[in-house]
Amino acid sequence: MTRPTGRVLTLLELLQSGGTRTVAELADRLGVEGRTVRRYVDQLIDLDVPVESVRGRYGGYRLASGYRLPPLMFSDDEALAVLLGLVSGRRAGLTTTELTASETASAKIRRVLPKHIARRLDTLLESLAFTDQPGEFDAPDAGVLLTVADAVRHRRPVSIRYTDRDTRRSERTLHAYGIVAHSGRWYVTGKDPEIGEDRTFRLDRIADVRALPGSFEAPEGPGPAQRLLSGFATAEYRHEVTLRIHGTVEQIRARLPAGIASLEEHEPEADQGQGQGQDQGQDGDQDRDDGDREQRQDRDRDRAPERWLRVELRAERLDWLPPLLASLDRPFVIERPDELRDLVIALADRLASCARRA
Repeated sequence: MTRPTGRVLTLLELLQSGGTRTVAELADRLGVEGRTVRRYVDQLIDLDVPVESVRGRYGGYRLASGYRLPPLMFSDDEALAVLLGLVSGRRAGLTTTELTASETASAKIRRVLPKHIARRLDTLLESLAFTDQPGEFDAPDAGVLLTVADAVRHRRPVSIRYTDRDTRRSERTLHAYGIVAHSGRWYVTGKDPEIGEDRTFRLDRIADVRALPGSFEAPEGPGPAQRLLSGFATAEYRHEVTLRIHGTVEQIRARLPAGIASLEEHEPEADQGQGQGQDQGQDGDQDRDDGDREQRQDRDRDRAPERWLRVELRAERLDWLPPLLASLDRPFVIERPDELRDLVIALADRLASCARRA
């Protein structure tokens, strides 16, 4: 390929990336003068590539809107990003009901790639291993997904036919706030205007969706993702658990994320157990000198981010909580239920017994 032809193709790739490119910018990227850029643009126009000239201070050249240019022209990094994205999305369950779409898209991209890039990407994908098995999730219909996305964008009400987890079918109106991908599933969060409450629906359980006339205002406050996680944390389950844990938000969230538990500040004067024990120990030692008090204050400041937090969560089973609380390695108090307290004591007894045998 001659150098001028290569520069024309490079110009085409730059214009494909979107936006308006100034003559000075294109000349700098191509290593040529401005009049040479204009000559290359004329060559593209002769090949029926719709390059538009934009006048004005910030003018330059751009491709006509909506024009699709075959073949695809990817750099090594772009091709790698696209193919890895398709592989990751397929393994994470973030696909539509047309499960072969990502595979056919990958095949089309590979087919138009230069051989040396395709070989390198195939080598990477063949060498790539995953520590977890791909999940098997029910994927949403592409038409449902796109219709809901359009309703979110334009704030239009929609009518949906929905089947819940108990296989009950219903038809309802939804003011959709946003679409959230979480743990391999697609969800839509919004408000049910008939009951005036926020609701969350799995997109794969929506059989049909229709746009309705009218519009609605987006609510202020938390975004769709936070609304989804808050809804999971407060959903109805068999057990309601309330704990007090002493630590930082980051330490607790590492084991109890927002989708599982809610956190709120706990007033220090209400603390019992360990907190009371510490206070009683200090009551008998009123004669400490000023230096000791200053050292204690310094230690308290160092521990300032660690505080008592009230943790509330709901669960169908409790057997997973004792090992999790032990892994936190933070002081905690169980307020309810008593059954969880018994499970924690039983776990502690088993661990102590194993340690004695060792």
